[in-house]
Amino acid sequence: MTRPAYVIGVDVGGTFTDVFILDEASGQVSTAKVPSTRGDQSKGFVEGIASRVENFADISTVVHGTTVGTNALLERKGARTGIITTDGFRDVLEMRRRDRPTTWGLKGAFTPVVERPDRVEVSERVLADGTVAEPVDVAEVKAQAEALAKSGCEAVCVFFINGYANNDNEKRAVEAVRSVWPNAYVTAATEILPEIREFERLSTATLNAYLQPVVSSYLDKLEKGLEARGFGGDILIVQSNGGVMSIDMAKSYPVRTALSGPAAGVIAATAIAKAAGFDNIITCDMGGTSFDVSLVADNEAALAAQTAIDFGMVVRTPMIEITTIGAGGGSIASLDASGLLQVGPESAGSDPGPACYGLGNERPTVTDANVVLGRINPDRPIGGKLARLDIDASRQAIDTHLAKPLGLSIEQAAEAILKLANAKMAGAIRLVSIEKGHDPAKFSAMPFGGGGALHTGALIKEVGLASALVPRFPGVTSALGCVVADMRHDRVQTVNRLLDQVDAAELGAEMIRVGDETEALLENAGVAFARVDRVAELDMLYLGQTHTVNVAIGFPETGLTTQDIRDAFETAYRESYGRLLEGIPMRIMNYRIAVIGRRPKLDMAVFAPVDGKPAEDCRMGTRRVFAEGEWHEAAVYERLQLAVGANIVGPALLEQADTTIFVDPGLDAVVDGFGNLVITPGA
Repeated sequence: MTRPAYVIGVDVGGTFTDVFILDEASGQVSTAKVPSTRGDQSKGFVEGIASRVENFADISTVVHGTTVGTNALLERKGARTGIITTDGFRDVLEMRRRDRPTTWGLKGAFTPVVERPDRVEVSERVLADGTVAEPVDVAEVKAQAEALAKSGCEAVCVFFINGYANNDNEKRAVEAVRSVWPNAYVTAATEILPEIREFERLSTATLNAYLQPVVSSYLDKLEKGLEARGFGGDILIVQSNGGVMSIDMAKSYPVRTALSGPAAGVIAATAIAKAAGFDNIITCDMGGTSFDVSLVADNEAALAAQTAIDFGMVVRTPMIEITTIGAGGGSIASLDASGLLQVGPESAGSDPGPACYGLGNERPTVTDANVVLGRINPDRPIGGKLARLDIDASRQAIDTHLAKPLGLSIEQAAEAILKLANAKMAGAIRLVSIEKGHDPAKFSAMPFGGGGALHTGALIKEVGLASALVPRFPGVTSALGCVVADMRHDRVQTVNRLLDQVDAAELGAEMIRVGDETEALLENAGVAFARVDRVAELDMLYLGQTHTVNVAIGFPETGLTTQDIRDAFETAYRESYGRLLEGIPMRIMNYRIAVIGRRPKLDMAVFAPVDGKPAEDCRMGTRRVFAEGEWHEAAVYERLQLAVGANIVGPALLEQADTTIFVDPGLDAVVDGFGNLVITPGA
């Protein structure tokens, strides 16, 4: 008898830990959702797997989407970090781009993650063309490193000006630091980002050092917790670019996990939509703390070269473009000093959670509003943390803090919470669609997370989306993304030369060499791939411009010519701006290499309902739901029992273990061949 070989995806959120389990032997899938464990997320991680898998030795691979790095950055709970830099440049991190927290404001405070006393200088200098004007003094570097360690720094970043052009001084300094530093947490800026623009390179490298002790400690606990249960397989970590990397790589480059969890959700949503025949979607991931939105056009998730985790905390590494707002199920509703209703960004999280949890929070949340309005069944809470939700506590919280002060009924106040939350979500959707030149009427929403499917109908109506595609297991979609994500490594190197000054054949040969080195990282991971793809791009612009255009050139296996580059740039520039600037020289700023190990694809047909039933046979009764200012009698269905083709007419509620779906009045829904629920405006 063949033993099962499980591939498990785990996404740890602020409220719940989601688990998706694929039995490769049988093709069967199962899911779990358990409360996240504050303080040590690895405990909830292991407990979530143990709730579905008895023998951990049967697990071949665990893939993890983590928020440990993200939370450490947002809460500024990284390690005390030191910076060793070129004489005269200790304040680059604090000066940033001379920007302000409030664009049009005249005030605002910013405190860098590394205080000035922990930013020290040494004598060395490399010019912009790579010339070493002054060799580094290794003895001085060692002395500064020893002083930082003695003062209490746990990690250190070595950053030298113009290191992207020639990193010889930086390499020698890093070797010197590692010879005296008490642990492995030493970051070289050019190893993290060998790219022009000093602030971005320093910020990214510093944040990597800042996260190393925190993320490494967590991953060490995770490894030990799994091994203690008998696990002996591979552990992979989701990167912000939507690919995965080995756990050892994650310990060395934790900054690449800055948006790990949300990225996994986008990858899963893209795979589900492609299988279902939807080319254009807007992902809507609503958890307990936040609402994450991303646009997928022509089945391709948009990648950004950099993002700001918070003001002044810039990470320049390829990552899926995700917009996050504080509008999760646990987001707290309150009145501000002027008496206006606000929702978020403060969240009740998983502990104490919404008022209906009965664990000490007395302030109303988005979840409390959904409970009061009948959209969440208090007798079937998701996540298994509680046997029942306290609807009276929800009503009391809304009445005390909102309804009475505003002169509204409890139901009116609860609906006001949802309307404001929906308006914030709609604004985020417009930000990634309309403001990027996309017509939302050509896109479908993909709601997931524990709360996303409760708000889909309102977003269809408010934004004018074509439809919504609700996956089979919305509450664990990000965990599914961990299972379907490919392994990916990105490399970038600054060129900063005019096209006519570049030897194209030599550049192509260098890119092939870097591609070979990067592919070796995949081979060392010990993971089986269906195939390996390479992607090559150039960042280019016209002489005198500041902003670059991304130029896809195809990987230059058969050689690269100047004319190839010129043609590719003109095509990309014309697509972006509609015309060319004739007679102006072109400049290559950087080249980018991505090597992608394609893992065997999960057949989404595994989610197709088996032995499904007509809608009427899945009907569990009705429940009163307050919507659009009045009560409605909504039919309630057991969602996972619905057969392919089953039709649902709103208002209706579809319940399952990991979420509840609300089909608003005026909307219809049908189950497609992959078990998804397609929601559209009624005829």
